[in-house]
Amino acid sequence: MIRAALVLGMMLTGAATAGPIGDADRGAALFQRQCSACHQIGPEAINRVGPRLTGLFGRRAGSVEGFDYSKSMARMGSDGLVWTMQTLDAYIENPKVLVSATRMRFRGLQDEQARSDLIAFLREWSDRPRDIPEAEPTARRSTPQLSPEVLAIRGDPEFGAYLSSECSTCHQRDGSDQGIPSITHWPPEDFVLAMHAYRQKLRPHPVMQMMAGRLTEEEIAALAAYYAGID
Repeated sequence: MIRAALVLGMMLTGAATAGPIGDADRGAALFQRQCSACHQIGPEAINRVGPRLTGLFGRRAGSVEGFDYSKSMARMGSDGLVWTMQTLDAYIENPKVLVSATRMRFRGLQDEQARSDLIAFLREWSDRPRDIPEAEPTARRSTPQLSPEVLAIRGDPEFGAYLSSECSTCHQRDGSDQGIPSITHWPPEDFVLAMHAYRQKLRPHPVMQMMAGRLTEEEIAALAAYYAGID
């Protein structure tokens, strides 16, 4: 029934030219192996270690009633993060790209086909599957693809300290979290990935998108080095 509704929706919207995003049957097996210890999905699903995943598509992050989310996940939902094929693909590939302090103990799934299969399975339990378009491969953004040269840039912490005056307007140097997430002692690579996720609008906060868009690669590396090494 769900598959039929999806095909009908594609025909009505003219999206039938795009191929399927993955194999839902393989995705179901993958979900059972890697996700079911913490998550349930289906009409009788309940919250467990992780929130229930029924009706995930189009849902604001951190919004399942009765589940105790991390501050970081709840904040991203407040900032406007919504689960779509693009944001799910990025989160499944590397959860920290979208939610830096996520409590989910999952290191990420690097295999693109496996992610596509899992997303196809999750989509079948959406409330409105016909409203979820097929995606051309070029339309699916995932974890920011950074060249080895960018990740290899050694930031100057003294330059980062100089640049940090604008950051410290909101982020506390002592690492305290009073409504604004701490970035003190972040691993430099996580910092760089997060800033590029803002640049590419995978992370939804408009102010951070603007700030990240103004920084050069060297400036991002310098800030990463400074905040990682604060005593």
